[in-house]
Amino acid sequence: MTAVAETTARSAEKYRVTRSRRNVAWTGLGALVVVVVLALFPYVVGAGTETIMVQAFIILTLASMWNLLAGYAGLVSVGQQAFVGLGAYFVLVLNIHNFSMFSALPVAAVGCGIAAFPLWWLVSRLRSGYFAIATWVLATTVLLIIEKFPSIGGGTGMSLPHTPNLGSAVLEAYTYWIGLAVTVLALLAVYLLLRSRLGLVLTAVRDDEVAARSSGARVGLARMLVFVVAGVGCGAAGALLAVSQLIVQPSAVFSVQWTAEMAFAVIIGGLGTIEGPILGTIVYMILQQTLASYNVWYLIILGLVAMAIAIFARRGLWGLIDEHLHVRLFPVGYWLWDPGSGRSRGLGLGLGLGRRRGGRHR
Repeated sequence: MTAVAETTARSAEKYRVTRSRRNVAWTGLGALVVVVVLALFPYVVGAGTETIMVQAFIILTLASMWNLLAGYAGLVSVGQQAFVGLGAYFVLVLNIHNFSMFSALPVAAVGCGIAAFPLWWLVSRLRSGYFAIATWVLATTVLLIIEKFPSIGGGTGMSLPHTPNLGSAVLEAYTYWIGLAVTVLALLAVYLLLRSRLGLVLTAVRDDEVAARSSGARVGLARMLVFVVAGVGCGAAGALLAVSQLIVQPSAVFSVQWTAEMAFAVIIGGLGTIEGPILGTIVYMILQQTLASYNVWYLIILGLVAMAIAIFARRGLWGLIDEHLHVRLFPVGYWLWDPGSGRSRGLGLGLGLGRRRGGRHR
């Protein structure tokens, strides 16, 4: 037996790897309570608050998808507005053909996932800045193509022709609940994906792509699947945007501002974590509602906040919380256990391993 084989055998006898289950039960219960409370909002808040919450749902869904791309697959895209626009236009086209705008939403999400395959083929060989610019070019190209069809409004867009015959309060409540459902499904999909074998590959790619390839990970396939999943999520957010506004304008739904907002939420919240986009979206919405009346100062302050976080807290606000309080609400990694000592060790798998510090898992 070679020295490597003997070392492997001894390691297999001494250590075992288990799925991280830290805080999962309490997190699940807490998340369920939060969802139930949010579901009751239409009964206790006004239409203005519902509109703000729907916007927050859209931003959170987009931020979770962008974080999946940039934070795990290493794909920094500035063209995710392509899927936002496609999702909105899928709803418009289906509604023109007498589909309910609510039933058109899941179809639009699936349609964006299908559209992601040929778009991925065009950019799959590019990395870093080249990938970012290419996605922006693709989004602009899709916008220009959409504007060539006068049957769906051309360059000016058009309103949804068949809206439900409901009162405004009921329609806003339905839109709110659908927005909540889209966001919950997006976060759940990201969580389950990162806890799967694909998530294992993605985390390895995030930590060291060369090592991941050397260990036999199918990096290209993993990135393609993440690109498609992100397309589905962004498409669902775009469809929700069309449902909430009841009008689809190409300059609005294909605006690069959507990518800027999702990237801002991820950067200030924390890249490469599930909790980061949630916290980042909350901070972004607070800043937006507080500073929106200050015109240009609103954008200046947002830029200064992003710069400060990038310089002084590179792991984002959630990284600061995790560093000081050792809290991880959505653990998706693995623990390496030493059965002899009954303690978990974070020994360099790069997969969110738990460590015991002062009797607490990090």
